[in-house]
Amino acid sequence: MTEPNFKSGTVWTGDNLLVMRGMNSECVDLIYADPPFNSNRNYEAPIGSEAAGAAFKDAWTLDDINVHEHGELADRHPGAYAVIDAAKHTDGKSMMAYLIFMAVRLIEMHRILKSTGSIYLHCDDTANSYLRLLMDAIFGKNQYQNQITWKRTAAHNDGSSFGRVSDTILFYGGSINRDDVREPLSKSYVANSYNKKDWRGSYQADQLTGPKTSSGESGSTWQGWNPTDRGRCWSVPKKGDYAVWIDKNIIPGYCQKKGVLARLDMLHEAGMIEFSSKGTPRLKRYLHANPGQLPNDIWTDIPPVSSRSKEAKKYPTQKPLKLLERIIKASSNEGDIILDPFCGCATALVIAYRLERKWAGIDLSPLAVKLVNDRIIDARGPLFGGAIALDEPPKRTDLGDIPNYRTHRHRLYGEQEGVCVGCDTHFPFRVMEVDHKLPQSKGGTHHEDNLQLLCSHCNRSKGNKTMAEWRASQV
Repeated sequence: MTEPNFKSGTVWTGDNLLVMRGMNSECVDLIYADPPFNSNRNYEAPIGSEAAGAAFKDAWTLDDINVHEHGELADRHPGAYAVIDAAKHTDGKSMMAYLIFMAVRLIEMHRILKSTGSIYLHCDDTANSYLRLLMDAIFGKNQYQNQITWKRTAAHNDGSSFGRVSDTILFYGGSINRDDVREPLSKSYVANSYNKKDWRGSYQADQLTGPKTSSGESGSTWQGWNPTDRGRCWSVPKKGDYAVWIDKNIIPGYCQKKGVLARLDMLHEAGMIEFSSKGTPRLKRYLHANPGQLPNDIWTDIPPVSSRSKEAKKYPTQKPLKLLERIIKASSNEGDIILDPFCGCATALVIAYRLERKWAGIDLSPLAVKLVNDRIIDARGPLFGGAIALDEPPKRTDLGDIPNYRTHRHRLYGEQEGVCVGCDTHFPFRVMEVDHKLPQSKGGTHHEDNLQLLCSHCNRSKGNKTMAEWRASQV
């Protein structure tokens, strides 16, 4: 992990691919990305609104992207290439174009995200299945945490299908800060669930057994009651929030006790087990041990931004502050760095500032960046000013003291065994020249992984193109 090569509070105008290529590797703690969805729509803020003039097209063709990047993915990231190739056959060229656009940017997000970091990718049902496969290929299936469904509108009539009222948020990365995102229990839930009371307070009677039987201690008889006779086994709290609460507040040393029957005895002696009318032992779970409800993966409690809401900027696709508050609280801590590479009207950046995180954003539209600046001033106050507005990508500082790229000529000649990558022909050393696979003008660096040897003819023919672009031009 490295230090970021940009200041907190920076917002770039321009292509986020070039900006991210200029960022140091593993310098960001959390990425929230709300890209175009390939919805086949054009978005524009209404005249007279704070976001007036902010617009983008969300319909894709192969003319909209550098299609040659798909060929480069075959070598750089075969998994992503395979997903895109499959989409071309099953969903057509528009989806292929969109996924090429997304894949090269997700690869950069993966590079700049810390190994301990998290990413939330916001999408809808147009491409979420393909994006899930891309995320698995790029970030690793083992980093997948949730596919969150957010109910973004109350009602919608879609004619021949069920109403589409939700978006998908793909979450990859580390564990969440559970206690930071808990919601208070509703009065109705408390009344219905914690409907018993003793000298310690309100509680609910919960199961002490789980499904299936056990031949070990978990299947033994306790207090004359045998779970095996009911096709079950003992499931006595040993770890988790409630076990820790018991250890801390009721029975010191409880979590260290290994035996199932021994823990049952401890709970019974402490008055934490009651027996039903049929003699079934049940665990008392106390209300004051419940710190609140942890959100599940279906979020229906965060409404969309109403046109009458104080936070409404009438920006196309604006997301509510509470949505980003939950995400940022869940997957970052004070002082962490938050990046929004499609920052739109700055919802993620405003919340990051309020929660005392460091932040940066990127957006293609200068008008969107102006809105970012205005919202940050609103959040900070006029005395502190707005964002740091830049249009030039940062320059990486994490590559160390890189020697002149031409000094790699001898190493590359040996690795390539004197064969030009362009024409696949063997040449003497004096004819070979060092070339950048990804040109510097497109974010390429002098790092050795971005260098190759071409013969002088191929190098001049290739010029400022990527290898895939040049090869396509030779056909």
